[in-house]
Amino acid sequence: MYAVFQSCGKQYKAIVGQVIQLEKLNFKIGDSIQFKDVLMIAQDKKIKIGTPFVLNSTVKGEIINHGRDKKIKIIKFKRRKHYRKQQGHRQWFTKVKITDINIIEDFKVGT
Repeated sequence: MYAVFQSCGKQYKAIVGQVIQLEKLNFKIGDSIQFKDVLMIAQDKKIKIGTPFVLNSTVKGEIINHGRDKKIKIIKFKRRKHYRKQQGHRQWFTKVKITDINIIEDFKVGT
């Protein structure tokens, strides 16, 4: 069973027990988090797609870690114009372990 949910404007595929790296969330390490914006749930060959979200379904997770990604370099350069600019950026992230995928209503094919 897996689910596709939305967090911070991005979509993620979640499987129970998987660790996902999301954008920075303002929670403490060890806190439980619940994502209600579930776009799709698949179990075996049954698929439930929301319009836009699947009603009464949640993805639960636990905050494991906060950190920063590797540095990326942004370089702007114009030849023969004596122009060169260099900048770096490290994005904050939160690692979440998916603990449960809940479906409150019955899981029916095609509805």
